[in-house]
Amino acid sequence: MDNTWLTQAKRLQAIASTGLHFCRDEYDRERYQEIADIAHRMLAELGGVPPARILELVSDFAQGYATPKVDVRGALIEHGRILLVREKSDGCWTLPGGYADVGLSPAENVIKEIREEAGIAVSATRLYSVRHKAKREYEPDVRDFYKLFFLCARDGDEHTPTPGLETMDADFFAPDRLPPLSRGRVVESDIQAAFAFQADEARAAAFD
Repeated sequence: MDNTWLTQAKRLQAIASTGLHFCRDEYDRERYQEIADIAHRMLAELGGVPPARILELVSDFAQGYATPKVDVRGALIEHGRILLVREKSDGCWTLPGGYADVGLSPAENVIKEIREEAGIAVSATRLYSVRHKAKREYEPDVRDFYKLFFLCARDGDEHTPTPGLETMDADFFAPDRLPPLSRGRVVESDIQAAFAFQADEARAAAFD
């Protein structure tokens, strides 16, 4: 969960980004740029990274109205166990997923991610949760995210999951025997919500 300073720094960055995109007065542009520089230094200090790294993470800075990024995750539950993949980046486990690609719907993105990260063809069946990463128990991030979680169903016969280019393992786990989670991507409540949602067809999707 973001602390107050991280939240405010991201808000300043977003205001500066939008202002620099739309502003045409050179004096106002100088002011927005100064706000941007302050915000980037704040985010760099809070994140423990060089200021240049902040600009790398926000590749669309000052290129339009600033909006959160979208992260999609898919929950495939079979025989009382849920599919998780092990990330090469940190060696921990998560629901398959990632940034939503331009040109694909959220459901199409989830289908693609599960195929690429676990080698399984699925259909997205229900949206069960929409979360604002900054307001939940995820590890803090200098970027702002909305996280979309889908229940999925396998297309075709069952077979052993196969890791992809960005994953080092893929397997099914019981909810009471979860491996170490990649907490910037998923937390226990996301997995618990998937099981609760699967068990109740009338359950409404949770959202922030």
